[in-house]
Amino acid sequence: MRSIRSALLSRFTLRYAFLVACSLTFLFPKPGNAQEIPKLSPDAKAWMVTILPGDAVYTEFGHSAIRIADPVHQLDRLYNYGTFNFNEPFFVLKFTYGQLNYMLTTEPYGPALPFYKRVERPIIEQRLNLTAGQVQDLYAFLEVNARPENRTYRYDFLFDNCSTRVRDALESAVGPLVQFSGEPNPGKSFRRLLDPYVADRRLLDVGFDLGLGKPADQIASPREAMFLPDYLFEAFENAKIMTPDGPEPLVTKTDTLFWVDGYEATEATFPWPLVLTWGLLGVGAVWTVRQARVFARGPRDTDVGAWGDATLFGISGLAGLIICFLWFISEHQVTDQNWNLFWAWPTHLALTVAIVRNVRPQWIQGYTAVAAISTGLLAAGWFLWPQDLHNAIFPIALLLTLRLGWFAYRLSPEQSTIEQPPERSETVEASAPTP
Repeated sequence: MRSIRSALLSRFTLRYAFLVACSLTFLFPKPGNAQEIPKLSPDAKAWMVTILPGDAVYTEFGHSAIRIADPVHQLDRLYNYGTFNFNEPFFVLKFTYGQLNYMLTTEPYGPALPFYKRVERPIIEQRLNLTAGQVQDLYAFLEVNARPENRTYRYDFLFDNCSTRVRDALESAVGPLVQFSGEPNPGKSFRRLLDPYVADRRLLDVGFDLGLGKPADQIASPREAMFLPDYLFEAFENAKIMTPDGPEPLVTKTDTLFWVDGYEATEATFPWPLVLTWGLLGVGAVWTVRQARVFARGPRDTDVGAWGDATLFGISGLAGLIICFLWFISEHQVTDQNWNLFWAWPTHLALTVAIVRNVRPQWIQGYTAVAAISTGLLAAGWFLWPQDLHNAIFPIALLLTLRLGWFAYRLSPEQSTIEQPPERSETVEASAPTP
């Protein structure tokens, strides 16, 4: 009797669990459900498409996308996670703040190619070793995520971009059957991974090193390096996929659809910022020596050319203000703990105002002395600090140390109390008229 009751209870429990599962499936349908997404034919294939870097700034790092094609249903579609609206209000501010939205868009594959050919960006395809069911799952995942309510995502240049989304889409559709080998393993920091891509844009290279903080100097893992399309391409080349016959290469065929003779993604250009800043240091040193010689002969007006100091301190203060915004206000994580603040003090803007207005409050002497020491210590250990500081900023740090130190010395009580030499007096004697 007890066994019959247990059997009935077990059957009731199974039926109840089945009904609950069905209810949950109805309430929370799986993305890509066959009832919602058209079913592809067994001839459907999938590719990862890599577009190499171009001339525009936003194309400097290349691009990755997914292609799904089904000749039976005359479907050939490109899925692109790198779409953004440059005309969006406050686009640059949102990008800087870390709240810029990108979206997944789809377009016919054929018409998309002429655009990349026109701007001379090579195109390479990697055919993926997926079964018909896996292609269907990938197609369903992309279709659901391309819907207006799902297509937008919060863009992160290093951790969530058009390349990482391609990898994540494949893993979401296929699951743990995709196994990345850990190659390529560049063994470089995020900062050093970015350097080759901006070798032709020296000012952008300096800007990256100024804005990125200490977190950008951590070594990127092979998976993290996939934020760059080149490394994602290599990772796919080395990846495996589990099949009933064992692990097989994820990529069955690689085709170069379009190439440009003599193509070089980022041809290194002349490092003019480095030459410029060393030149500024030389000019500043000569200027300071001449002022010191004049000052040694007696206190005189050594503020000649004060606009040069105002420009130097003003630019460094503005740079510090931007660094503080990126560190303390923006949502970026790799802009935290920025050691450039040791030379780019936002408070230098107050010093600039004092110089322009030709006033010397009491705080200036102590302020310039402390700032000179801070900047000098940073310059002394420039290549030893945990953050990789840009070489072109090193002469600026030396120049700031020199000019701030000169200000502190000239405004010190010992120097400012030296008496002026007596002015030459002239006496005019009145001569009596001759009779």
